[in-house]
Amino acid sequence: MRRFSLGDFDFALPPELIAQHPAAQRSASRLLDGTSSPPVDRVFRELPSLLQPGDLLVFNDTQVVKARLFGSKPTGGRLELLVERVVGGHDVVAHTKVSKKPPVGTVLAMEGGFTATLLGRWPDADGPLFRFRFSDDPYLVMERHGHVPLPPYIAHADTAQDAQRYQTVFAKHPGAVAAPTAALHFDESVVAALDARGIRRASVTLHVGAGTFQPVKTEDIAAHRMHSEWYEVPAATQAAIAHLRERGGRLVAVGTTTVRTLESWARSGQACGDTDIFITPGFQFRHVDLLITNFHLPKSTLLMLVSAFAGYDHIMDLYRAAIARRYRFFSYGDAMLLARAEITA
Repeated sequence: MRRFSLGDFDFALPPELIAQHPAAQRSASRLLDGTSSPPVDRVFRELPSLLQPGDLLVFNDTQVVKARLFGSKPTGGRLELLVERVVGGHDVVAHTKVSKKPPVGTVLAMEGGFTATLLGRWPDADGPLFRFRFSDDPYLVMERHGHVPLPPYIAHADTAQDAQRYQTVFAKHPGAVAAPTAALHFDESVVAALDARGIRRASVTLHVGAGTFQPVKTEDIAAHRMHSEWYEVPAATQAAIAHLRERGGRLVAVGTTTVRTLESWARSGQACGDTDIFITPGFQFRHVDLLITNFHLPKSTLLMLVSAFAGYDHIMDLYRAAIARRYRFFSYGDAMLLARAEITA
């Protein structure tokens, strides 16, 4: 099999194709149908007609929290925390943006009137994140005083529109610091059309971390170490998948986070826990037949995942077509529909 390096997953993207705002309506986004040859330009609201009665649509029901918090050190220096996860009680682990890291034990004065005490690095003494103890319930202070953690390539400060639109209609369990963006295109009309067509739905949870935006930096992609994220595959979803296989239907994953969750469960046998699964070309998929996904960053682990799923050459062709046809890229951008390389849609 071909050996891939980091440079194989690079591409030139005109900056104006990076979507800074969502489409006026969720389901009005464009959909590149990569299951057809040649690929067909569609609108996302057409998705139900592209699926078959009895297909099972699995989506990630994580809820984005307002994880970006601002404050100051005792010296007066400004800082920013991006909460990665709540780890029990009032404790969180977070990324920090500050000119000089304060010493352990420092009490930070945060906007909104609460404090954050630095306890140390996480998950160990050399870990990349920091553990803090908030003076109040973390979910409460994030909801009241936090900001929507928009991706780094979105230039504007978060607004009321972002609080609504950087959240899926399926959002149920708070804990993500990035949206499962493929699901941002679904609205109530699309969900109703799926139900009317006899397409079943099930959910998983994966709390998306900020590491999803980090590019791979090692030319040897096998040397890359993935960030860890918490996931769960509920018993009802396990039963729905078992019933699907008995019927011979297709599993349609909404987004790469759903893929990572299902394939982590398939390999570990654990329906709940942390995963750092890294999916690259050559990976053998056990669950997913079709994938709905957005267009991903160059040199990203997500671009590697979709290349593993639909075939590297096919993905590169689709990206070239999307750029030529002026599709909108990344979190607030458009979507595509892919079939697993071994099957036809």
